[in-house]
Amino acid sequence: MSPFPEPIVYIISAPSGSGKSTLVNELLKQTSDLDFSISYTTRAPRGAEQNGKQYFFVSREQFEQMIRADEFLEHADVFGNYYGTARRFLQEAQSKGHDLLLDIDVQGAAQIKPKLAHAVSIFVLPPDRRTLEKRLLKRGEDDPRVIQRRLDGASQEIKNYSKYDYILINDDLEESIKSLQAIVRSERLRKSPPQLSDEEKEIMARAERCRLANVKDRVQRILDSFRT
Repeated sequence: MSPFPEPIVYIISAPSGSGKSTLVNELLKQTSDLDFSISYTTRAPRGAEQNGKQYFFVSREQFEQMIRADEFLEHADVFGNYYGTARRFLQEAQSKGHDLLLDIDVQGAAQIKPKLAHAVSIFVLPPDRRTLEKRLLKRGEDDPRVIQRRLDGASQEIKNYSKYDYILINDDLEESIKSLQAIVRSERLRKSPPQLSDEEKEIMARAERCRLANVKDRVQRILDSFRT
């Protein structure tokens, strides 16, 4: 039995190319007591990716063995490859008194939400379809057919935005980093005594501006850009 309370679990999802990895890396650098759950995948490493850093790269047979052993909180088949979040990361975070960040897609988030009802979910969006396409092209990792498939997938993924607590529109990287930090800190402040400093009140206000109810008009314009 852990002496620490249940950790805050943050779920972050985004279409490929939305800048989520950069945001997550900056958040982890600047936030204490926050563990990151490294996903397992059957896809091959890309570029300079290293096993155990970006992902745990395993064979399809190993992954399916882990499914049978019920080792995953969630798993999904995405574009023909498995991705999954191991249960052990939640247990390890709680044993240290840390919170936990899960970087998972909309399929995985849908599986985790019923299991972790108090998880805080964040959906990162590009400002529009054209910007997302430019970012995917700039990465230079995929051929045009794969990029088109990712754009088509993004148009389907963003329809799930209403299932998330916070929407982070990544049109300015520095501002988006500050907003993501504010979301994490504000959720921690909710568990603290009610007396907040002026700085903490501003953090809470910044996070509140990213609440689903406060960005619906902007999200609708993004959705519209994927239809044209």
